Amino acid sequence: MFTSVLSDEQIRRLDQASLSILHRTGVRVPHEDVLRRFADAGADVDLPRHRVRIPPALVASCLGRAGRQFTIYGRDLSRTARFGQGVRNYNSIAGEAMWVDEVGADRRYARLADVATACRFADGLERINVVGAMTDAQDVPVAWRCVAQLAEMIRHTTKPLHFWLHDRRSAKYLLEMTGALRGGDRAAAEQPLWYAFLEPISPLRFPFNGVDLLFETSRQNIPVSVGPMAQMGVSAPCTVAGTLAMENAEILAGICIVQLIAPGTPVCYGGICHAFDMRTTQLIFCGPEQAIFGVAMTQMGKHYGLPVYINVGLTDSKRPDAQAGLEAAATLAMGAAAGADIFGHMGICGVDQATSLDMLVLQHEVVRYVEGLLREIDFSDETMGLDEIDAAGPGGTFLDREHTARHYRRELWDPRLLDRRFYQAWKDGGATDTEDRCRQEKQRILREHRVPPVEPSLSAEMDRVVSAARRELTQEG
Repeated sequence: MFTSVLSDEQIRRLDQASLSILHRTGVRVPHEDVLRRFADAGADVDLPRHRVRIPPALVASCLGRAGRQFTIYGRDLSRTARFGQGVRNYNSIAGEAMWVDEVGADRRYARLADVATACRFADGLERINVVGAMTDAQDVPVAWRCVAQLAEMIRHTTKPLHFWLHDRRSAKYLLEMTGALRGGDRAAAEQPLWYAFLEPISPLRFPFNGVDLLFETSRQNIPVSVGPMAQMGVSAPCTVAGTLAMENAEILAGICIVQLIAPGTPVCYGGICHAFDMRTTQLIFCGPEQAIFGVAMTQMGKHYGLPVYINVGLTDSKRPDAQAGLEAAATLAMGAAAGADIFGHMGICGVDQATSLDMLVLQHEVVRYVEGLLREIDFSDETMGLDEIDAAGPGGTFLDREHTARHYRRELWDPRLLDRRFYQAWKDGGATDTEDRCRQEKQRILREHRVPPVEPSLSAEMDRVVSAARRELTQEG
């Protein structure tokens, strides 16, 4: 960990404040089975009001049960995302309702066909190792939307996946599909393809479906990320400290829920709180406060020994411009240096305004830059180069040395979108700006990148599962 904003004493105070919130104020959980489990575990439960007050000892017990490391695997098992193992992971957005085809153009509603485009595109970005659906396909009914989207995702990327789950009934078909991919529930549990996301509703509430579906996903030991999006000044106190304390309390309550449903389930600490702009009445994706939140939440999650997900590397801008570069780079660099495990979601145009592949291209370059910044430096005798310095001597040059030829590609970060040319070469090349180059790179990837197809038998089985979900869930809905 290179970056911190909280002292040990401040971490202790935030922990104690969160435990006080859970014990004194409590949380609302509209799920009677879970409330009974809380009561059996020693919590103070008001069943008619769906209110539970959680004692510190129960929080400690549930934290102690939680799985602290996990790996998710792509269709290609060599393509992985590892959590709690000292590895940084990057994902594209799980889904937006709107889509922007070209920067500055009108938005349109996202479609199922966009899932295929988004997944194939992210598959071609080497630093994106968890591929999100990037769309919430509005041309598919919500009752079975996630099932249809999962089938498209499996077809169009070989990487691990992330998408929005809907409810317990549809989750059954998701597990059926991943079981078909892996060859059974046991293999699917040993090599999970995706992870679930439990999002508390700030302040201090949980959604029924988000909790209920965990009973189904636990059958394959699907990891769970718990991530409330408390907004400072709206759904959380209008102070950094108060927002951190409440966000942390909601995450701890979510971890308790996960462990009461399925003890030992791996969890990810999702510290994704945000500030709120009182002028525009919109959440702020990437002000300076977001960098503070990201680092502080990473410190809190690591205090509990958990892998951490934070919302950094995003932007309030609607185009891949200087604002987007500044906001994404500043927040991502700090969050990555703090030691978080996964960042994002990448590819969002503004504050959840739409999906933008152009923005994803820019953010991917920022990821590459930050990874170059945080790379491990080799201080061996070979790289120290004392013999080379002696051979060159005072006033010499290293341009013509074999040592330089051996090392420059490893020692120097090479940009793909940023411009370092002489002025005339830049002008002769069309005097492009970053936005132009993002568009050109987007077009190249869409034109050139291909994904290995799934086996025909798997494709047919996925079609069968989607058809069953469409038929049965539409009837039930």
